[in-house]
Amino acid sequence: MTNAPDIDLARVYDDLGKTQGARLLVDRVWPRGVSKVDLDLDDWIKEVAPSTDLRKWFGHDADRWEEFRRRYQVELDHNDEAVERCLAWCRKGPVVLLFGAKDRDHNQAVVLREYLRERLAQVNAT
Repeated sequence: MTNAPDIDLARVYDDLGKTQGARLLVDRVWPRGVSKVDLDLDDWIKEVAPSTDLRKWFGHDADRWEEFRRRYQVELDHNDEAVERCLAWCRKGPVVLLFGAKDRDHNQAVVLREYLRERLAQVNAT
């Protein structure tokens, strides 16, 4: 049995009808072709997304994935307010981190979910 918080990931272009939990958009830029009504968000935490410079450097190049993960985690370490906003949602119940990237395995939501789970586990361990 695990105490890992229920944090799911979904593309904003997916059928979100079956998702469970608070819907948090974690992209810095609003996704193209998606209406705010259709997305039915609980929160848009654009400040938790990678910086514009990091996002542009990464360019969703899988060869840069490990370095992107490292750099983004450093940014998260220095972004207490936005991270805390995400953690507050996680403490309330299940969360779905929404992202626009085509690559489901190499995007900021993957890194953010791991980061949030680690932060919540640290608190639960004390």
